[in-house]
Amino acid sequence: MKTVVKLDGLMKKYDNRAVVDGLSLEIREGEIFGLLGPNGAGKSTTMNMICSLLKPTAGSIELFGHDIKTENRKVKPMIGYIPQDLAIYGNLKAWENVELFTSLYGIKGQKLKDEIDRSLEFVGLSDKRDSFARTFSGGMKRRLNIACALGHRPKLLIFDEPTVGIDPQSRNFILEKIKEANKDGTTVIYTSHYMEEVEAICTRVAIMDNGKVVAIGTTEELKNMVRKTPDEDVSLEEVFLTLTGKKLRDYVEG
Repeated sequence: MKTVVKLDGLMKKYDNRAVVDGLSLEIREGEIFGLLGPNGAGKSTTMNMICSLLKPTAGSIELFGHDIKTENRKVKPMIGYIPQDLAIYGNLKAWENVELFTSLYGIKGQKLKDEIDRSLEFVGLSDKRDSFARTFSGGMKRRLNIACALGHRPKLLIFDEPTVGIDPQSRNFILEKIKEANKDGTTVIYTSHYMEEVEAICTRVAIMDNGKVVAIGTTEELKNMVRKTPDEDVSLEEVFLTLTGKKLRDYVEG
């Protein structure tokens, strides 16, 4: 299986404080790879460096075998990024938002129109294409945010806390669409503090704390790290508590 993302000794410092501290990991083609950790663990900083929005202090990043430092123009079109903070314009209609972001990749004419239609249909917003984004509910805005990242057909989708502050129905819709995109061949990185989401969709999970990966594997492999007996029922939250000494919920709610 091909390696899509390779991080080697990745580090990001602010005022001599390491937010990401010597991170090394590989993400394989076709995975839904989860990053689990509390606020401040370094998840979003890592994603921003992968997307070239932040420059690493040290270490290297390879995407699809290309070094992002020297071949940035080649890899950027391969990435679709859905940030935690909404990246849509309320004074634009749904289709205009998708058009704006898709056209940044040089897509024009009929192909641009087709990609707008495809992206809006995928997130269930075709009937709202002519509505202004400012009139949308929180869940609909999240879905439009995803559509804006799909128009150029990226091979790697990065979701940074895409279900924060939305209703359960919208959350379930987004999770199902992530699995659908993955089945179509897209590799996914999914960051969250919500363990139930990570456990529901991710093929492998890395637990981050203080800028480092403290454990990595399938959910069952992670649970086996802390099980005292083979048949012990262990939750992912218990794994997190055992490996980091912290209760994730305290960080999420605080």
